[in-house]
Amino acid sequence: MNNRYEHGTLNITATMKGRFTDMEIKRDKNGRAILDDELFELFTRYINQGDNRDDNTRRAEILGFGGRNIQVAPGAIIRLRSRGSIGNHVFIGLYTYINGDVIIGDDVLIGPHCSLAAGNHKFDPATGWFGLRTEPDGDESIHIGSGSWLATGVTVTGGVRIGRCNLICANSVVTRSTDDYSIMAGTPARKIGYIEPDTGRYHWDASQREK
Repeated sequence: MNNRYEHGTLNITATMKGRFTDMEIKRDKNGRAILDDELFELFTRYINQGDNRDDNTRRAEILGFGGRNIQVAPGAIIRLRSRGSIGNHVFIGLYTYINGDVIIGDDVLIGPHCSLAAGNHKFDPATGWFGLRTEPDGDESIHIGSGSWLATGVTVTGGVRIGRCNLICANSVVTRSTDDYSIMAGTPARKIGYIEPDTGRYHWDASQREK
């Protein structure tokens, strides 16, 4: 799909039912898009079906991460700074947000709705509010160790280093660095087990799981 802006309207050249169609998105007086049935169907199908290997790979290529088997699902926002990088064979899930000096190792899975933001909004006494832009406070880079899996809704805060082959359970908030092969869960995340490297077996800390 190609798109371009002309005179305040969005013109789209798209494939619809085996043919190319030029369609103009009209807008009402409040600037909201008015979609005809054909265009509405096109967008709806793409939004629902765009999370697949081919589209995710193409999306990574458009964002400058092509050629290394990186996949970026729909809605993901990736804004790396100069020190940020993404390794080989990485999947970034739906609507995940990655911002700043974030270093992601090889063979990492990042689930949907995760947040990896390296930096903070600082309070300014002169103005009495927090600045709009995130700023580093020391080394607030985030490192995700190779082979790790961040499940749905994980938040990793600035300065955290996730060890190699970590399992970060859904909705965890990781505020401290972790050891290799750790299983982390909770807010703030705590270690509830570890993975045995040679066998892949999970070992659980029963006392932590019950808290």
